[in-house]
Amino acid sequence: MLDLAILGLLHESPMHGYELRKQLSTKLGAIRAAISYGSLYPTLRRLQTAGWITEAGETPADDADVPPLTSRRGRVVYKITAEGKERFQDLLAQVGPEAYEDAAFGVHFAFFSRTEVDIRLRILEGRRRKVEERREGFREVLQRAAERLDAYTLELQRHGLDAADREVRWLEELIANERSGRTPPPRGSEGELRPPAPRSTDSAPPLTARPGPDDSAE
Repeated sequence: MLDLAILGLLHESPMHGYELRKQLSTKLGAIRAAISYGSLYPTLRRLQTAGWITEAGETPADDADVPPLTSRRGRVVYKITAEGKERFQDLLAQVGPEAYEDAAFGVHFAFFSRTEVDIRLRILEGRRRKVEERREGFREVLQRAAERLDAYTLELQRHGLDAADREVRWLEELIANERSGRTPPPRGSEGELRPPAPRSTDSAPPLTARPGPDDSAE
């Protein structure tokens, strides 16, 4: 999971470790808590040993940007290699459970713009099956054991069922978009659909009323 995320970001631009961690937190959102320096730097060393990334020099340290308790020396900048780009494409092409389990799906989805359409569809359909199975599990608990659950456990099961329902609907919308060749529609900050942007009228100036023969000043 972290290999794919790091290679994907370095495919866009060389970065040092601190900047990589910030970009990972921004791009991956929900799994940012799992991205610590304790997991990032060992992964960078492993990718470097494998020949998938290499050092591209150092940047001067800026005290304003360096986190507490870390070295103030210049930071190593990493860039992806040709072998790393091939590895990135191999990871993008994965369509098994490793691509649509909870954390892995978020990473793959973050790089969907670089993924082939048929791969995107297979990952989305696999994710939908996974969430549908989870949804059925919640339903079964509520149907068979609701009377034996305390109020809070019961509410937790209902919350899980609602969340699974929402994700299935979202996935079905994405799958329909992929099959029809559309990209996901833009959404506002609260998740509502935004209306499409009006078409530009720059090529045609607005029409203005021209004075007729009776409109001239006397």
